[in-house]
Amino acid sequence: MPENVDDAKGRVKEAAGDLTGDEELKREGQTDQAAGKVKGFVDDVKDKLTGKD
Repeated sequence: MPENVDDAKGRVKEAAGDLTGDEELKREGQTDQAAGKVKGFVDDVKDKLTGKD
């Protein structure tokens, strides 16, 4: 599931940014996590519309 990959990647980036004080990396991580959630939502809606529960 791509959203899980984006979420995991985002969590690692956010943690690394937090540990190193790199605010840009931390924000990238948060963005990746949000992208993963959006992809998951879109996939869920698509599945419901096509009957692939």
